[in-house]
Amino acid sequence: MTEPHGPLQGVRVVACSTAQAGTVPYMLMADLGAEVIKIEVPETGDNSRGSTVMPGFPSTYFETNNRGVKSLTLNLKTQEGRDILKKLVARADIFGQNFRPGAAEKNGFGYDELRRVNPKLVYISISGYGPKGPHAELPGTDSMAQALGGIAQAYSTPGQPLRTGIVSVADETCAILAFGGALAALTYARATGIGQKVDCSLLGGQIRLMGWTLTTTMWRDRDPVTGQARITGTPQRPGISASFNDRDGKPLVFQLNGARDWRTAMTALGFYEHLEYAGFGDLGVVVSSDEKRASLLRMLDELFATGPRDDWVARLREADIVAAPINTLLEASNDPDVVANGYVAEVDYPKYGKRLKVHGSPWHFSETPARIGIAPELGADNDAILAELGYTPAQIQDFLDRKII
Repeated sequence: MTEPHGPLQGVRVVACSTAQAGTVPYMLMADLGAEVIKIEVPETGDNSRGSTVMPGFPSTYFETNNRGVKSLTLNLKTQEGRDILKKLVARADIFGQNFRPGAAEKNGFGYDELRRVNPKLVYISISGYGPKGPHAELPGTDSMAQALGGIAQAYSTPGQPLRTGIVSVADETCAILAFGGALAALTYARATGIGQKVDCSLLGGQIRLMGWTLTTTMWRDRDPVTGQARITGTPQRPGISASFNDRDGKPLVFQLNGARDWRTAMTALGFYEHLEYAGFGDLGVVVSSDEKRASLLRMLDELFATGPRDDWVARLREADIVAAPINTLLEASNDPDVVANGYVAEVDYPKYGKRLKVHGSPWHFSETPARIGIAPELGADNDAILAELGYTPAQIQDFLDRKII
């Protein structure tokens, strides 16, 4: 008996998607056991196959976003190519595309056309700005959504220009929301027999990612204080999340809520008497005063600069205060909790003669564990998929000769 592979066994997905937000939802499904057929352009494939290729390695971009899926090349500008797509859709649960609004309809695989083929179909459409609004027709990218969605302010330094970040948080957030939206609609389709279209956007995902901080901003009608520390709450129940450098310039962060936790944390660090003498025995005094806030942070900067990061973090954790070193990306990939939980895993790449670190699964399923695959070669599954649809070897060769596949 083989080990159960993922809770999405039996789910069939067809994706005419490229880039990151359009592919990650279905890669996550493949990790969890779904059969995912990625439709690619014959001969050239997804353009991202050539993105960030280091000598002796596959594309980090394509591999991260397309592992575990099957590759079928189809020329959707031909009637035969569209016919094959519709045969796949007729037996699929989920279909995904991330073309700009209107392009899928123009090319024969819009929602209205495909739902006639399969009324139970869950159709996922990902765009930059959303299906409505003045810029709905424009193409979108991760940096565009970061720029519009407010995240640049979340990590900004007062007095410095706002900047977008190097990690594709807009793409990834949208992808994870599309993953959840697809499975929610699939649950409904299986209960009722009625499929539906689910629209997600890079911008919409960024707005959701801003969470309760955006709610507070809207209710206060002013932007939050940014920089080194986030002071929250009220004078009666203050909170702080702040970062500091140790004596070697290594950064750490701690976060707490309430006067009792403040005293506990500062006592554990050996700072409390000094702070109390300076008028900061109660954190609440800085909530409504920018001047006192700045003064407190200067004092804490000086205090944390007297010792090593590991010691400060250990003291705070021993006092049950949330604290952590601020990792670089490379440090994060080697963090003991990341490694212990399999959030980073290792996979063999026989073609390259390497065993490489990759993203693990963010989920742990007790009965149906995820399985990490690798991305397919272009058209690797053409013969098997088309044979399953009933095409003969001669027909498949004819499709190949005529560049339909």
